[in-house]
Amino acid sequence: MFHRKIRKVPGLNASSTADISFMLLIFFLVTTSMDIDKGITRQLPPIQKEKEQLPTSVSSNLVMKLYVTADDKLLLNDEPIKVTKLRSVVEKFIANRGKNHIIQLQTSREASYDAYFRVQSEIIAAYHVLRDKSSEDIYGKPYSLCDEEQQKLVNDKVPQRISEVYEFDKKGKRE
Repeated sequence: MFHRKIRKVPGLNASSTADISFMLLIFFLVTTSMDIDKGITRQLPPIQKEKEQLPTSVSSNLVMKLYVTADDKLLLNDEPIKVTKLRSVVEKFIANRGKNHIIQLQTSREASYDAYFRVQSEIIAAYHVLRDKSSEDIYGKPYSLCDEEQQKLVNDKVPQRISEVYEFDKKGKRE
């Protein structure tokens, strides 16, 4: 008798969805920043839970105390010093004290990251100069041209010994 004609549902137009998804992809690629984080790389020693760490006493003449104040001034053993002179002072200190030196760095919470970073850069630059001199004396070539084993020996001769001191609030939390 009466038969209804079966109608097909039209398919989705895939070309327009592909165009839209392509435009969204381009939009997110253009607006998203792909910056690589820059900073100071430090490898901290592993935590040894089974060993109880006891405080050790260190001779005060083996410790160089640096403090970055809230107004971005640098103090070396409580005496003001310019950041530009820090590299040579650190070089002399490490060369005179040998492997047992410690550079203690403390920064006020109000100090700018730029001031902190400049101090760190000068300290690391002093280590680079000393390691270059040491590798020149031992191997007759700069530190960067030494192989991994040679660099390890130079690192053992001129170890990087930087201690950062953090300020704590009254509740014992790090500020």
